[in-house]
Amino acid sequence: MSILKNIENGVLTLKLNRPSVFNSFNREMALELQEALKEGETNTEVRAIIITGEGKAFCAGQDLAEATDPNGPALQTIVKDHYNPIIELIRSIEKPIIAGVNGVAAGAGANIALACDITIAKESASFIQAFSKIGLIPDSGGTFFLPRIIGTQKALALMMTGDKVSANDAEKMNMIYKAVSDEAFENELYKFSNQIAKMPTKGLGLTKKAVNASFSNDLSTQLALEEVLQTEAGQTFDFNEGVSAFLEKRTPEFKGK
Repeated sequence: MSILKNIENGVLTLKLNRPSVFNSFNREMALELQEALKEGETNTEVRAIIITGEGKAFCAGQDLAEATDPNGPALQTIVKDHYNPIIELIRSIEKPIIAGVNGVAAGAGANIALACDITIAKESASFIQAFSKIGLIPDSGGTFFLPRIIGTQKALALMMTGDKVSANDAEKMNMIYKAVSDEAFENELYKFSNQIAKMPTKGLGLTKKAVNASFSNDLSTQLALEEVLQTEAGQTFDFNEGVSAFLEKRTPEFKGK
């Protein structure tokens, strides 16, 4: 299996599992990740999703042995059928998706991490827009997300130079949510994810939907969307539970619906 799957406490962990090649993507792993994300989307037990890596790396991007194989998929196919659906799923699934960057995240691996809702990384991890090193452009949403996260100048500099960014520097430039010590990483990642999984999942999903739309909406359109989504959120069990818990001065017990 190229993707290891585990569900615990409402958290689905998807672990990229090609450690001998630093979890670089081939067709098999890309398609497995797509299917695993779809399963997480429809499984009502799942209220948060973690994407992380087995071994020393998070993901080194595309397996170049496959990309240069005359009998392998064409570059266009790799982008269109392997990576684009992954990014679209990460952004469209109305559940929190957390990248647990346990080591180097390069190329498509870096951009998959940045496409997630929240990224937590080991201090020893790093992010590399490695595409320029082999004459390619950033794919997997890199040209979309990175400039919006850190600004055009810094994004272009990192894309053009392929410079390595440490997890601590990534946090300082607001590229990621948090860098934590290697020793505390796993505990912090799962503690945070378990906390998110106990929150009102439907409301979090609608929040994600609103933020996604804000990239293309003008203010009036966004305000109208907020009105629609807020009305929908106000009809959920979790809204009623949250209000009741507040009035009764107790901890809410959200069900994610």
